Amino acid sequence: MTAESSFHPPEPALAPPGPSLVPPSPGVLLITVSASYGAGGSVVAPALAGRLGLPFLQRVTTSEGHLAQPGPCDEQLSMEEVKATPVHRLLAHFTQAMPAGPTQSPPSTHHQDEQLRGRGEAGIYRLLAAGGGVILDRAAAVVLGKDRGFHVRLDSPAERRVAQGAVVEGISEEHARERLRAADKARTAYVRRLYRCDPADPTLYHLVIDSTAVPLDTVIELILVAARTHSAVSQDATAQW
Repeated sequence: MTAESSFHPPEPALAPPGPSLVPPSPGVLLITVSASYGAGGSVVAPALAGRLGLPFLQRVTTSEGHLAQPGPCDEQLSMEEVKATPVHRLLAHFTQAMPAGPTQSPPSTHHQDEQLRGRGEAGIYRLLAAGGGVILDRAAAVVLGKDRGFHVRLDSPAERRVAQGAVVEGISEEHARERLRAADKARTAYVRRLYRCDPADPTLYHLVIDSTAVPLDTVIELILVAARTHSAVSQDATAQW
């Protein structure tokens, strides 16, 4: 099955409905979605939030806990995300470290990492304190651990993600391939540098899906069923204790 044949562009029905139209699903409070470029995280995560009537938290610095809005967010790196990645911050650190005067001293790389980690985690913990939501990336599965939330990883071979990313964003496959290289490198660096782990590690997640092998609307349904089942099982286990 090729990416071209398996991917169906999202229909208008995939746009997350307003929170007043869909009541929160009992027991499903927090879902995190980790997605490589072209895996469809920008379509799936906000759609999940809309279906559940929960707040949506985007990658790194944007949409701090606002309710999900209709339509997908972006697959590629935003300018804010580029500036927030450890690779970019490290280059900035080296630039600042160039001699510029006897009284100037650049901030330590460790201090920069702590600031970046704190900024990314603040939104996660605000959402958790407010009762939950859907989080796209931010190493949220690592931050929360498997005992808090339901964690999903969307991935696929690079060439199939290129084809799907091109369709989702309405760009050429050549352009999508360039974005894939940049986004995958930056987002992997974010997790590896700040948390010393690989975002593709399947042990971090409750569910891993090849999201180019089935349509994205099916991916959304699979996650909803799995998250609800996980929540019910967790509640039963807690009740037994």
